[in-house]
Amino acid sequence: MPVVGLPYRLALDYGHAHFGRTLSCRVSSPNQPKLPAEIVVERDGPVATITLNRPAKLNALTKPMWQGLGDAVAALSADDDMRCIVVRGAGAKSFSPGNDIGEFATERANSAQARAYGRVMHGTLGELRKCRHPIVALIQGICVGGGLEIAALCDLRICGESSRFGAPINKLGLVMAHPEISALLDLVGKATALEILLEGRICDAPEALRNGIVTRVVPDAQVVDEAYATARRIAAAAPLVARWHKRFIRRLAKPAPLTDAEIAEGFACFDTEDFRIGYESFLKKIEPNFVGR
Repeated sequence: MPVVGLPYRLALDYGHAHFGRTLSCRVSSPNQPKLPAEIVVERDGPVATITLNRPAKLNALTKPMWQGLGDAVAALSADDDMRCIVVRGAGAKSFSPGNDIGEFATERANSAQARAYGRVMHGTLGELRKCRHPIVALIQGICVGGGLEIAALCDLRICGESSRFGAPINKLGLVMAHPEISALLDLVGKATALEILLEGRICDAPEALRNGIVTRVVPDAQVVDEAYATARRIAAAAPLVARWHKRFIRRLAKPAPLTDAEIAEGFACFDTEDFRIGYESFLKKIEPNFVGR
């Protein structure tokens, strides 16, 4: 089933094999947001892939790419049939090195331009943060600057042994704005966030794992398979439960006490069809086929 609002270039473009079924059509509709060619959305069943598709520039991000990424995430988040999203860079060399320096002369030459750029960029970070469905970052190679910020807002980050991470923005004489620091702070905490920003150092995959930047490190040749195996495990589970867990964790990060309604929501799963399916499947020792109701 196509996602409302998205054009597709589908799985054969990058050899993805998700659920054993590859879609081969391109969907168009007057109601779809127009995505730039550098943002590619693929879907196979309940798993979607968003690819940062600018391999000649190592997937360096431009303003239209930020806007397109936000539009893609928003449309997928609104789709109740979606169960997991994989975000990746095109090719095996780079997830993304961050924003394209070549745009600075025309898009970020002064604070007024930078604020306009920031509204687009931070809007997309907000879409990633509030996405209802689990997001897996498939990281190959470089994951730096804005690329690291995108990965930080994914729920799981799986990288190869040769991946590199950092935010050397201080070497450009620039700051990381509050919404961007927030993503990093939530992921690794104050001490490591300061280490990343004050040193501007690039770290390797083992250090990234120790510091909580990534969830899992695997051999480079296994990154794609591991990321999609993870997406399949997520997609096979009860989708309402995944959405609740994401929402609960976001809410618990806020200091305000839980309301009675919020506490009650922790028991709403018992009234779902998926609970009946899961419970009966457990008793029968069969795999559940959840329906998202």
